[in-house]
Amino acid sequence: MSSYPRIASFRDAQAFAEHVKSLGADLPIDDEIIPGSDSPMAAPLVIAGREIGNRWCVHPMEGWDGTPDGHPSELTQRRWRRFGESGAKLIWGGEAVAVRHDGRANPNQLRIGPDTARSLEQLRQILVDAHRERHGTTDDLLIGVQLTHSGRFCRPNEHSKPEPRILYHHPLLDARAGIDPQDDRPILSDMEIDDLIGDFVAAAKLAQDIGFDFVDVKACHGYLGHEFLSAFTRPGPYGGSLENRMAFLRETIRGIQRDCPGLIIGVRLSAFDSVPYRPGAEGRGEPERFDHCLPYHYAFGCNPDNPLEIDLTEPVALLKTLRDWGVAAVNISGGSPYYNPHIQRPALFPPSDAYQPPEDPLVGVIRQIDVARQLKEQVPDLPMVGSGYTYLQDYLPHVAQAVVRAGWIDSVGLGRMILSYPHLPTDCFEGQLDRKAICRTFSDCTTAPRHGMVSGCYPIDPFYRERPERAKLISLKKK
Repeated sequence: MSSYPRIASFRDAQAFAEHVKSLGADLPIDDEIIPGSDSPMAAPLVIAGREIGNRWCVHPMEGWDGTPDGHPSELTQRRWRRFGESGAKLIWGGEAVAVRHDGRANPNQLRIGPDTARSLEQLRQILVDAHRERHGTTDDLLIGVQLTHSGRFCRPNEHSKPEPRILYHHPLLDARAGIDPQDDRPILSDMEIDDLIGDFVAAAKLAQDIGFDFVDVKACHGYLGHEFLSAFTRPGPYGGSLENRMAFLRETIRGIQRDCPGLIIGVRLSAFDSVPYRPGAEGRGEPERFDHCLPYHYAFGCNPDNPLEIDLTEPVALLKTLRDWGVAAVNISGGSPYYNPHIQRPALFPPSDAYQPPEDPLVGVIRQIDVARQLKEQVPDLPMVGSGYTYLQDYLPHVAQAVVRAGWIDSVGLGRMILSYPHLPTDCFEGQLDRKAICRTFSDCTTAPRHGMVSGCYPIDPFYRERPERAKLISLKKK
């Protein structure tokens, strides 16, 4: 177990701020939660001419609980109902939805197609009805759906059977998916990519027809849209230069604009990355050896001569280009939950297949917040949503309202926190928190699906605490 102090151990925001300062970090932290309309989080935000009622956003949160053919289940519906009840006025995708079967990350991922469109329409309506019932108007509510292909991390048919589709051979990641570096069969051809773009556009059209306000063309966390951005070594029109590595996004966005006039387009982006990590001494995370891979042309947003360093030159260029293409907003993230989770979702307690944190998880939170700040400074006219806030726990609202007031970010996204505490945005506006509901990043919501179970907050949410999977999770954690 790591020796980093637990967030709950700090007596108040001032003590928490002193600890953050001891880390050498510059992070704005308010002393108190500001309630009501005076809160910076209550200010409206305009995206593509639409006024959104506040600065809280719900990130896409998968439950690994859809049906084998890609429809929502009752568990999916419960989660989306809670998204609606949360009080957040920006729902960024709700869920990652595969644009075709072979692109699913697990056999229970939602899929969008003519056969599932009606059930996805009902899912969206459940969210809208729940929001209206609890918060009145939905005129200032903006709901999107995240469109994805899981690429290197596809497992469409069996939890235990990887079926990766990749853009290039990765010297460190191929082995994790059981890919023979001499076998090119998993590599998507240019023609297959062209067809996949058509699938994304067709999915966007369905999303628009069933009432979604926007689509997110997913480009984060190691999935296919993200891998395009690191395809330095791929020959042809989809690899090499930054212009070519942006071609998938460009052609997908153009196709959506052509076939779906009026549909808002967003992109969730891993704006920086690092090398894969593995358990080292005492289980603590350490980077895999990469000296034989230099210059490291296998990650987006890092220094190729030292891939442990962030380099935002290309991410800034991409954001400016996305803005010029008509993308209305970008959700900033980093890294991947599969190969460097301490970067993507900082936590004191790792999932069962990961490693102990190699740094105080607060460092990872601050890294994401600071990267978003730098990107916002460089592209101020592009609305941006921030990620990585859940580990702040009791002091998430204190930081959220401070960074929004300072202009570091336009909206603060909530992921894992929403699973345990969906009403956090509403409670913040009422000036109080339910400390018993705060996510403590125990990572059961990740450990469960890694072992073929549905995702949920088993330690805190009474509904999941009573499910039979909890006993299995407890046994796994003891091991």
